Amino acid sequence: MIFRKDKKTPSGSIVSTDDDTTLSQEDLDYLQKYDMDRRDFMLDVLAKGGLAAAFGMSSAASWASIQPPADEVVRIGYLPITDATVLLVAHAKGFFAEEGLKSEKPTLIRGWSPLVEGFAAGKFNLVHLLKPIPIWMRYNNGFPVKIMSWAHLNGSGLVVGKHTKVKSFSELGGKQVAVPYWYSMHNIVLQMALRHAGLEPVIKPQSAKLASNEVNLQIMPPPDMPPALAARKIDAFIVAEPFNAAGELLAGGTMLRFTGDIWRNHPCCVVCMNEQRVKANPEWTQKVMNAIVKAQVYSQENKKEVAKLLSRDGERYLPMKANVVERAMTLYDEQTYAKPNAINNPEWGSGRIDFQPWPFPSATKLIVNELKNTLVGGDTKFMQGLDSEFVAKDLVDYDFVKTAMNKHQGWKDAPGYNAENPFEREEIISL
Repeated sequence: MIFRKDKKTPSGSIVSTDDDTTLSQEDLDYLQKYDMDRRDFMLDVLAKGGLAAAFGMSSAASWASIQPPADEVVRIGYLPITDATVLLVAHAKGFFAEEGLKSEKPTLIRGWSPLVEGFAAGKFNLVHLLKPIPIWMRYNNGFPVKIMSWAHLNGSGLVVGKHTKVKSFSELGGKQVAVPYWYSMHNIVLQMALRHAGLEPVIKPQSAKLASNEVNLQIMPPPDMPPALAARKIDAFIVAEPFNAAGELLAGGTMLRFTGDIWRNHPCCVVCMNEQRVKANPEWTQKVMNAIVKAQVYSQENKKEVAKLLSRDGERYLPMKANVVERAMTLYDEQTYAKPNAINNPEWGSGRIDFQPWPFPSATKLIVNELKNTLVGGDTKFMQGLDSEFVAKDLVDYDFVKTAMNKHQGWKDAPGYNAENPFEREEIISL
């Protein structure tokens, strides 16, 4: 059930028009080191022919011919965002080793498409994906992906440029807004809020004239977003951390609304494996999930330490300094975000990002249903016939994560825990 309430400088640095917000050359260079090709963030090309066609196969059923490697080494692929926290912490803190598993150093990937392709080809056996991506992979392309747990809760927001003077969603009409990916929670939540404000999401060339009620969406890699906002190339962006914090600290942006304040404790990225791998080696799978759940508990209890660990001042998993990542993981209070009110529901007890592994079926159902109403690039015919009840049962594996949660029970301290009914919930949306 859903409840609804109603310009470059001589030095190369990018500065805002008011010239008081500067991305230093060091920051810019580091962001560009992790620059993600726009093609990497658009599965539109693949969607037209399918993943199987991209790999030169005759049909999606040919995925059965790609068998996961027989070794038991954990091979992680990730994007440099806080959504990958639990995968990185499980490796860095030795939680895989505690389970008797060998794990390679996680591989940083520069975009969703190469991560998907690497996962599909068996290069990685453990990844985090935006939750709508496995829906696309399994039901449009026949790839045997399984969601094994959630990777985190919340962890995203909508940042507006100070040149816009935007104080509410209703003032985004005629604006250019960047999203990281069509099949993303960001795109779903953004469009829910825009429609509620009486605005129409559109996908047009950036040079096109917009009606006053139209909001033009474009795909943009997260590292490009803060510089683009500072340079007025876009008016706003919605993305995972730490790029919202970077937009605030480095580009003079303002947090308009946290997504976790719109959809209470929503999922974003999920932990995924190849279903063939899961079935072939359940003991290995259980050990992996034990480590993941332990990392969830550790990350929730030690956010400041984990922020330093992930940052470029620590193990350099993410392209931001510790102060930026720490803000992205810990700063969430009404007073700081009172103008505008980025937090309307403090009574929810949510954090800026939280960590809880259970993949609530109700959220999967909501995502499937909302995707049918969400404007995306590419062919979406496959979505129209999807039954949300079926997807919630077929796409997600609940057994391994539940066993791991019984072993490591610290997740009970995460926001939203209900002792009387810990594995079911009602999805609450406040627009």
